[in-house]
Amino acid sequence: MLKEVTKKQEDIALLEEESESFQVVLYNDEVNTFDWVIECLIAICGHETVQAEQCALLVHFKGKAVVKSGSLTEMQDICTALCDKDLSATVE
Repeated sequence: MLKEVTKKQEDIALLEEESESFQVVLYNDEVNTFDWVIECLIAICGHETVQAEQCALLVHFKGKAVVKSGSLTEMQDICTALCDKDLSATVE
């Protein structure tokens, strides 16, 4: 019985983590070109060209923008990949 309760608690914790929405926030910088940012958003975030262009413009004019939302693990992977391309990003 105790083993069943523990398994259920683990399942509930996993579902809660998956249902929480985390966001990757991309920040503006003076180094990367629009074309590079757009290319990275398409390759890493799976954006369509128009969506990547819109995100790049938001980042440029607002200083930052949410570029992807989802589970913590997925957002951490995306954030790491963006940072590996010398972009500035965080998970919130």
